[in-house]
Amino acid sequence: MAGSGDEGVLLARRGTAIKVTQGQSLKVINTHGSQVLDTWAFNAADVSEYMSMDHTRSVNSRWAVAVGIVFVSTRRRPMLTLVEDSTPGAHDTLLCACNAEIYQELGVEGHHDNCEENLYAALAAVGLKPPCSPAPLNLFMNVPINLDGTVTRLPPSSRAADHLTFRAEMDLIVVFSACPQDITPINGLMRKPTDAHYAVF
Repeated sequence: MAGSGDEGVLLARRGTAIKVTQGQSLKVINTHGSQVLDTWAFNAADVSEYMSMDHTRSVNSRWAVAVGIVFVSTRRRPMLTLVEDSTPGAHDTLLCACNAEIYQELGVEGHHDNCEENLYAALAAVGLKPPCSPAPLNLFMNVPINLDGTVTRLPPSSRAADHLTFRAEMDLIVVFSACPQDITPINGLMRKPTDAHYAVF
């Protein structure tokens, strides 16, 4: 597992678990500009406590991501605070992670890499298992809400080297999945998942 003071690659189509200690910063870089990163955070001492989009929307009284927002756990405790965002601000807190069933619905025959499996694989690699499949924070995912209550799935509005920086409010295991979606344009019009990068400092 990546740890304190590290920087590294978030491989396209794969999941990565990163240890971040309280007070450290975690920078996430959209290296090529079009990669969505499904993001989870777990209490390093007790993975049954995890970052909750439901509780985060409730605590902040907003669904949109903005600098200053505090992402909280299922116990309404602060986990991550967004302190910097160089993007136009399009990130998603509403949609689930892609899974095997989504790709079946899209007509894929056989196995297709997916974010839900990436979450379990990344945690298994460090000897952990999540209590469920939490709804992720979908960084760089452009899903505007329309006036009629529907959502639209658009390519990311981020650009190459755009980044976000979070401050850890407790000791965490953060998991990123560089989303393997290559059928819809959620990872850009080229429909090509790409590597991203991170740094812990």
